[in-house]
Amino acid sequence: MTLDQEPLVSVVTPVYNGEPYLRECIESVLCQTYTNWDYTIVNNCSTDRTLNTAQEYAAKDPRIRIHNNETFVRVIENHNIAFRQILPESKFCKVVSGDDWLFPNCLEEMVGLAEQYPTVAIVGAYRLQGSKVAGDGLPYPSNFVPGGREACRLRLLGGDYVFGSPTSVLYRSDIVRSRHAFYNESNIHADAEACLEFLGHHDFGFVHQVLTFTRLQGDSLTSVSKELNTYLVGVLHELLAYGDKYLSEEELVRMMSLRLKYYYKYLGKQIYRQRGRDFWTFHRTQLARLGYSLSTARVAAAAISYALDIALNPKATTEEVARRIIRRLSR
Repeated sequence: MTLDQEPLVSVVTPVYNGEPYLRECIESVLCQTYTNWDYTIVNNCSTDRTLNTAQEYAAKDPRIRIHNNETFVRVIENHNIAFRQILPESKFCKVVSGDDWLFPNCLEEMVGLAEQYPTVAIVGAYRLQGSKVAGDGLPYPSNFVPGGREACRLRLLGGDYVFGSPTSVLYRSDIVRSRHAFYNESNIHADAEACLEFLGHHDFGFVHQVLTFTRLQGDSLTSVSKELNTYLVGVLHELLAYGDKYLSEEELVRMMSLRLKYYYKYLGKQIYRQRGRDFWTFHRTQLARLGYSLSTARVAAAAISYALDIALNPKATTEEVARRIIRRLSR
């Protein structure tokens, strides 16, 4: 496609105190082989030199704009503010978090697939997460899922997760503009929820290439999510909100039972990690939002089961611990 044929892509970066990595993030947008884009950096009341870095680049390139929040907001709300900055004439919207970056051919490949299949509303791809490739994809060479229902069923049935992270997907701007808050601000995994919602009546595309980089750092949303294992609450929410849309009644009952069983198995293990009050408050609060109370009896039973497993299968337990240590050291 020539420049006058390329549809406009609105790129947005919601960022708070992103000084260490923002320059690398912005440079990755500037280095795109696809050239018809505008770029808005949403500064969430940063206290470091994030704003100075953004202003430096905006002064050099008229395609780069800055939006400064008047007050500090939570992460998902800041994403929604960023989504509201996309230009009316944009056809696609691309998020790139302030500590992430895009490979040079990211926009070209994603837009190319979306243009090939005009009914596709969301495009995913593999991502480099830290030092490892992440994001289960569709079976190669399949790159199109009519209706997106099968991708959603995979997600809810515990199979391959093809949606990725906000940085690793491209949205058609029409769906982003369809409501004031594109992401559900009460859900830390709002990006996955948006996919489940909109793919009920749109198609899904997938590029079989590594097109984005997601950084793992101690204070990032991804790292916090891993530490608290917010995924467990997230999948329960998704089953309750979208299970009856994509699953049979039998499948939904089975998956809820399995997910709750796995959840309490995880919580039982955390007894031996001596988790603090914040950890247990988080899980108690999140379960309450879903209509469940945290069962101390089930946590205790899971903890006892875990202790018995260690006592009766010390070799297997030791090997599992060793594997986890190796995985951590290799990150």
